[in-house]
Amino acid sequence: MDHPDSTWRPSADIETLRARARHLASVRAFFKARGVLEVETPVLGHGGSTDPHLASLSLKATTPAGQEQLWLQTSPEGHMKRLLAAGSGPIFQLARVFRDGEVGRRHNLEFTMLEWYRPGMTFDALIGETCDLIEHVLQSELPRCRHAYRALFQRHVGLDPLTATLDALQDRVAPHLGESCPDWSRDSCLDLLMSFEVEPHLGQGVIDIVTEYPASQAALAKCHSDPDGCQVASRFEVYVRGIELANGYDELIDACEQRQRFEADQRERRALGAPSVEADHHLVAALEHGLPPACGVALGLDRLIMLAEGRACVSDVMAFDTPRC
Repeated sequence: MDHPDSTWRPSADIETLRARARHLASVRAFFKARGVLEVETPVLGHGGSTDPHLASLSLKATTPAGQEQLWLQTSPEGHMKRLLAAGSGPIFQLARVFRDGEVGRRHNLEFTMLEWYRPGMTFDALIGETCDLIEHVLQSELPRCRHAYRALFQRHVGLDPLTATLDALQDRVAPHLGESCPDWSRDSCLDLLMSFEVEPHLGQGVIDIVTEYPASQAALAKCHSDPDGCQVASRFEVYVRGIELANGYDELIDACEQRQRFEADQRERRALGAPSVEADHHLVAALEHGLPPACGVALGLDRLIMLAEGRACVSDVMAFDTPRC
């Protein structure tokens, strides 16, 4: 007889977990065939993500240096770039990562991120490899369409995201919130409009690739000038069935610029009232040592498996989601 409290049960059924194991093996085979080394890096780090729109989890731990605050990683990016600087060559990882406050049909506090780096590979080649990997897991070939972020906003939102005033963006966001939002930043407005008015149109029967994000959203990517001379991020995202699956960069390798971006993130976090997060100083040191020119991408593997298995929620393909952990 079942215990009346059924929360002990897995969130995914056992047959789905068998399918998940097959997908993981398939991903590993994909990279093995391409000579990409699988690595493992720490879940804990002395630095967390300074991204103003990400919330890191941390804990106090006893280390050789005494009591220290360590951060559960939102991405293995910093550690993997340190391996690149040490001469690892192309690498990939199936990493457990953590983001506070992210719970929903497509989110879980703890999830699996597939991340890989390709020294010497071009931005366009990495886009192609990312689409190849998605098709490999979905076992389906799809048309591929590439769009500039700016053009998508002009088409679906009716605003130019690079030149519209902050007041115009706040006015456009207000109906979604049911109230005015005078304290919202430019990027907060753009993120909401992207989620509600652009993303639903993407990846419908195709793989949609979005490029040339605003420079303010470059994170750890390089920037370049678009055809109109505006600074944009050398970054892409990939969408299938309205779901963002992958986020790729032409990686920033300038230590000075990276330090300045961390400092700018901290200023924005303070302005937003977000808690301070220790920046990844080891990453800056690795960049100072010398990171080879590289492109890299992070892909939400639970979301991809969810699509491959025809499920509605990422919890349907996880052994235990956050409510059951």
